[in-house]
Amino acid sequence: MNETLKMIVVLSLICGLSGFTLASLKDATNDKIEEQVMTYVQGPAISNVLIGFDNSPVKDRKKFDIPGTDTQITVFPAIKDGKLFGVALESAAKGYGGNVGVMVGFNIDGVNLSGIGITTMKETPGIGARVAKHGFTKQFRGHPASVELSSKGGDIDGIAGATISSTASVEAVKKAINIFAQLKPQITAAWIKGS
Repeated sequence: MNETLKMIVVLSLICGLSGFTLASLKDATNDKIEEQVMTYVQGPAISNVLIGFDNSPVKDRKKFDIPGTDTQITVFPAIKDGKLFGVALESAAKGYGGNVGVMVGFNIDGVNLSGIGITTMKETPGIGARVAKHGFTKQFRGHPASVELSSKGGDIDGIAGATISSTASVEAVKKAINIFAQLKPQITAAWIKGS
């Protein structure tokens, strides 16, 4: 009985120490992991949707509370000669293989999109994954901030054979448009005031 008790105490100490070590490691590396995701996943998409900036949108990013929810969204500014001319934000919608993440760029007036870039997806290779290709994404560059697939009366052509992926991409863009419309006063005030 005494041997069993010793084993339980030793195993409990090992498990507790391991858990504490892993939790500490996660806390210590969390900021570095976030920075890597920003740089290597969202950074290239930002460069595709915002053109002509002379700042670092990833470093200058700010988080905003989405009204009516308990979530935040990260907004990436495009600044040229000290003046904010555009922003990008990421939204997602359910696709065939999971969420399709879309970085959406806006001209600061909010009238036109400056473009979109697919950040994350698990769509079918060769078919659904074509939503990340230039042929689909270029339709959004300079497009009015009101989008819909042509199959639903709009002017965005979906990918043949990838209806779910095309729909998910457009739905993610619509979510981003809605979020930008809600946050536009806060966004412009944040970078005009430099807060």
